[in-house]
Amino acid sequence: MATDLTDVLGIDVPLLLGPFGGLSSVELTAAVSEGGGLGSFGLYGFDAARIGATVADLRRATMRPFALNLWLPTGDEVTPGDIDLAPATAALAPLFDAAGVDAPTAPHRFLPPLEEQLDAVWEAAPAVLSVVFGVPDDELMDAAHRRGIRVIGTATTVAEAVALDAAGVDAIVASGAEAAGHRVSFLAAPEESLVGTFALVPQVVDAVHVPVIAAGGIADRRGVAAAFALGAAGAQVGTAFLRTRQSAASDGHRAAIAGARDTDTVLTRAMSGRLARGIPNRAVREIEAGGVIAPFPAQNWLTGVFRAAAGGDPALSSLWAGQAAALATGADALEVLAELRAGLPR
Repeated sequence: MATDLTDVLGIDVPLLLGPFGGLSSVELTAAVSEGGGLGSFGLYGFDAARIGATVADLRRATMRPFALNLWLPTGDEVTPGDIDLAPATAALAPLFDAAGVDAPTAPHRFLPPLEEQLDAVWEAAPAVLSVVFGVPDDELMDAAHRRGIRVIGTATTVAEAVALDAAGVDAIVASGAEAAGHRVSFLAAPEESLVGTFALVPQVVDAVHVPVIAAGGIADRRGVAAAFALGAAGAQVGTAFLRTRQSAASDGHRAAIAGARDTDTVLTRAMSGRLARGIPNRAVREIEAGGVIAPFPAQNWLTGVFRAAAGGDPALSSLWAGQAAALATGADALEVLAELRAGLPR
């Protein structure tokens, strides 16, 4: 299966960089791809022009395959016209003050439409498109495959993996509850879909017909070896790469990962309105204590105002990290990749 995945994705080793959304960087994506794995770049919130510019930067940095990642709409997203932002804005006032920024007024839109993003992705024609929060429809799958783009879906339960398999994706990431960042469940509430990596991966492998990529709690050679023992065809790693100098994480975020223990992450909706795993800080604690959290993506847009103004202050940032953060010890992406490669089957 490892050979199947490398052939499918056009890479040398079946190791993938987790897409980080706002924490993606061209340097890190290119480093993983240049090292023989699949670098990934998260396009959350990117409009068409920004996608085009980012892909141009990526192609200047590497000629190797890379993945672009998109969030599929789930249907429960709110628009500025759907919601009164005043209560959530008022609740966040101390955090705006702490960042030295005025409370914002409602934007024209919270997010660019998926159609705009897809048009830019089709023009860019990356080797791989990965998606989270849903099943790509027939139109998306046909458009990707006509252009020679492989599609990777992401599942947090066996049922989600089966749905992705039926849609014709080329590989499936089985994302265990240990993983950093957003819980990308789409068939049931994320709180009802918290399956650990060790339980999830072999059940997904048994249920689908395409290569399965294990994710969640993998940070060194031991995690990679375990993923293959469970039947996975590859491993996706996030937090270990997030700590490296090549990521877009702030120094404070890297220090938080370096100091984290196994019990130091929480699942919270505070920063985005959707459930995500990270290290709690002042922002998370104050938002949760206040009890007012706007629905997604309004909350993410609001907190993004003080996060951007805070200049990397870890007290006011989204400190995404997984439960294996204490195993993320490498400061350089190539060092991390070499450690992970040591766990591949020989």
